[in-house]
Amino acid sequence: MPDGAASARPASVPSDDGAVSTTPAPRPRRLAPPFAGATPRPGTDVPVLPAPQPAPSGAWQQGDEPGRRRFCDVGTLELESGLEIPDVTVAYETWGTLAPDGSNAVLVLHALTGDSHVTGDAEPGHPTPGWWSQMVGPGAPIDTDRYFVVAPNVVGGCQGSTGPASPAPDGRPWGSRFPHLTVRDQVGAEIALARALGVTSWHFVVGGSMGGLRALEWALCGPEAGVDVESIGIIASGAQTTGDQIAWAHPQIAAILADPHYNGGDYYENADGVGPHVGLGIARQIAHATYRSATELDRRFGRIPQNAEDPLRGGRYAIQSYLDHHAHKLASRFDANSYLVLTQSMLTHDLGRDRGGVESALASITAKALVVAVDSDRLFQPIESERITRNVPGAWPLQVLRSEHGHDGFLIEFDQLGPVVRHFLKRLVTRRG
Repeated sequence: MPDGAASARPASVPSDDGAVSTTPAPRPRRLAPPFAGATPRPGTDVPVLPAPQPAPSGAWQQGDEPGRRRFCDVGTLELESGLEIPDVTVAYETWGTLAPDGSNAVLVLHALTGDSHVTGDAEPGHPTPGWWSQMVGPGAPIDTDRYFVVAPNVVGGCQGSTGPASPAPDGRPWGSRFPHLTVRDQVGAEIALARALGVTSWHFVVGGSMGGLRALEWALCGPEAGVDVESIGIIASGAQTTGDQIAWAHPQIAAILADPHYNGGDYYENADGVGPHVGLGIARQIAHATYRSATELDRRFGRIPQNAEDPLRGGRYAIQSYLDHHAHKLASRFDANSYLVLTQSMLTHDLGRDRGGVESALASITAKALVVAVDSDRLFQPIESERITRNVPGAWPLQVLRSEHGHDGFLIEFDQLGPVVRHFLKRLVTRRG
C-alpha cells in the first residue's frame, strides 16, 4: 500500500452516552525467537536467514498497544442467519469535529485486509501508515478540517473489532465457533456505532473494494434504521459477487483450511511459529495476483531472476519473491480466521437479495452516488461499476481511473481519484446550499 503523508491528530468526538469503552492498557508483545543462523536456499549459493517465528495470529488483542483506536461496545449483534454475537465491540478512529447540526459526518470503509487506520503515520499500535492518507486529512479531498471522519474496523476483522480472535463469552477465543457474517451484518454493527457517536446522517459514505460493498448496503440499510445517507462513493466495487470472484476466492479459502496448523480454526493458543501462516500466505499470493494487472506484473518483473538466484537451480524469479514478500507481510499482521470470515462474507454479497433483484435494489437508492472504476481492474471489472451507475437514479456518470496497476489503482492513483472525490463533495455542498 502507498505511504501516507498526512499525520493523524486526536479528534474531538461527540458524546456517545457512555458507549465508548476505556482504552485497555498495553501489554508486551511476545518476542520472536532469535535466528538460528543462515542456510542456503536449495539449489543456490545464496544464504537465507530463517524468518522470525510469528505468533499464531497477527490479530490485535486486548492489552496490545491501542494506537489511535477507540472502542465502542454496541451490544448484541443479530445476524441474518438468525444467530447472535453478544457483547460486540467496534474499533474505530475519528478525525475532525462533528458539526452542531450533524451535517458533516463522513464514513470511510476499508477493504479486505485494511483497518481503521485510514490516515496517519506508522506508529505504536499501527505498524503500517494509513492506507488512504492522501485522500483523508487536513486539506485533502476528504478534508478533516471540514468533515468529521469516522473509520471503523469491520466486525469479523482482527484489528480491534469483535472477530474470531476475540474472547467469546466463556473467555476463550471464538475460533471455529465464530459465526458466518454477511455484509449486512457488518453494516448493522456500524449502524449501532453511528448511533453511539450521535451521528444521525452521513454526508458521504465511501469505500473501495470490500468497503464499497458495505457502502452500497449502507445506502439501503442506513435509512431503514433511521440513519440518513446523503451520498455514497463506490470505488472499484460491485453490487453482487460474480462467479469469477467466487472462483478466485475458492483456492484462497482452501489454502487456509488445508494448512496443518489451522486446526479447524482453533490455533490461538499454539506456540509461536505454529499457526496457519503458510495457508494464509498462499491465500494472499493468489489474491495479490488479482489486485494487480498482467501488464504491470510483466513490465515490472517479467522473467527477471531474484537477485543472484538462478531459477534453473531452484532459485526464484523476482515476481515469486514479490509474492513471497506480501505473503509473509500479511501473515505477520493479520488473522487467518478473519481472512476466511471476511472473504466468505464477500462471497454472499448480493444487494438484491430479498429486495427484488440487484437492479430493483439499486433503483431504490436515494443517495447521490459517485461510482469509480479502474480500467485495468480484473477483480472488480468496470462493467460491474457501470451496472451501478446505470441503475442508481442519483448516480453521476461513471468515473474511470486510467491505470496499469489493476484493482489496487484505487490505493495508488491519487492524482486522478483525489480531484474526482473533491469535485463530487464540492458539488454536493453547492447543491445543498
